[in-house]
Amino acid sequence: MASAQPSSLATALASEQEKLLACVHCGLCLEACPTYVVTGDENDSPRGRLYLMRAVEEGRLAVESATFENHIDRCLGCRACEAACPAGVEYGQLLEAARAEITRSQPKPGGIHALLKFVLRHVWLKPKRLRAAFALARFVRDSRLARLLLRSGLARGISSEFEFALTLLDSSSSIIDKNYRASNDQALPARRMPAHRPQDAGAPVVLLFKACVTEGLFQRVNAATARVLEANGCQAQGPSGQVCCGALHAHAGELDGARTLARQNIDAFGESDTPVITNAGGCGAMLASYGHLLAEDEKYAQRARNFSARIRDIGQQLETDGFRNGAAIGVERTTYDASCHLLHGQHGSAAALQMLWAIPNLNFVLLKDSEVCCGGAGVYNLLEPELSEQVLAEKLKRIEDSGATVLATGNAGCHMQIAAGARLAGMSLRVCHPVELLDESYQRAGLYESER
Repeated sequence: MASAQPSSLATALASEQEKLLACVHCGLCLEACPTYVVTGDENDSPRGRLYLMRAVEEGRLAVESATFENHIDRCLGCRACEAACPAGVEYGQLLEAARAEITRSQPKPGGIHALLKFVLRHVWLKPKRLRAAFALARFVRDSRLARLLLRSGLARGISSEFEFALTLLDSSSSIIDKNYRASNDQALPARRMPAHRPQDAGAPVVLLFKACVTEGLFQRVNAATARVLEANGCQAQGPSGQVCCGALHAHAGELDGARTLARQNIDAFGESDTPVITNAGGCGAMLASYGHLLAEDEKYAQRARNFSARIRDIGQQLETDGFRNGAAIGVERTTYDASCHLLHGQHGSAAALQMLWAIPNLNFVLLKDSEVCCGGAGVYNLLEPELSEQVLAEKLKRIEDSGATVLATGNAGCHMQIAAGARLAGMSLRVCHPVELLDESYQRAGLYESER
């Protein structure tokens, strides 16, 4: 019989022991936590959840208890508490360990949890199956089938969760509200390259992490990212063999799946100092945590740390190397919502905002509480719909109060969450990535030419 292994939660808590003991229980994390703000329940705060984790680790509370599972599941994982914590507790890593412990100790009941487990293990880990799944999703979206089901009321008749899931899918489309012009891949020539392309021999190479959801549903964002990088003198390459970052697995407690994907990505991107560029905050934060994820893997530990050190958001890359200004793109009032993981995981939200400053005469307005989570959090909006809806409602109110009709955000999940919520609320709002606006600005400035 194999010897018992220490739980991932116990191991994580032991590695954080000094930081946990340093906590003075000041409560600064409480008001930073979106779920605590909504529920007012101490157990729905980071401090409360840490108490529950310690109780499990010390044997005072069972992993199988409803109290532990429910309050851990209700966490968004936005990591805003990490920025507020004066002791520097790395709460996100503890949360993933706690969810892994729950996943390992008892299977979730059927329904959405069983479907998620199946998809993560048998689709997301198989690149060919995942590509086929996204091809089907694009067909449902681009054929207008999703929109037909939504407008006819059939989706709502099935369930409110199904209606929201279809709205999430439909909101990823480049075909936006009829009151607004089409987004970049329709308004601009389909095949464009920088007018002055970098020379292969002299221009620095950067490697683009395409991300599964971004490449599957937002290919226009990856195309815009590559064009903007090349317009600023970089050779953008997308290595073959790259796979999902593993964030969905890690957030769901499927750490073995996350490690499998991490090893594949490390192999695909090779061992060099070449920057790895991301344009999705959730993916970037996950890639940057590979050093921690594979810390116990003798073969990959050092390679993982080296890989994580290479991760840069597109905004960080442009800010580091310097980038060109574009031309004005219109007068629509525009605002920016910070992706939680870009802000707290990659610390790159301010750099992403710099892309908007490069657009002359942009009618920009700051969004109050931009740093607060939108309630998307991977598939949280499908697993915890009621709490997600309450968090999203606050975000939509802030957007409405700003008067903005265009919102830029640096993560595909945030894009779909906010766009879907706005559509269901009857708001006229175009949601896009900051690099899409900069890409359009470059086009209007004449920095691109059609490929002959």
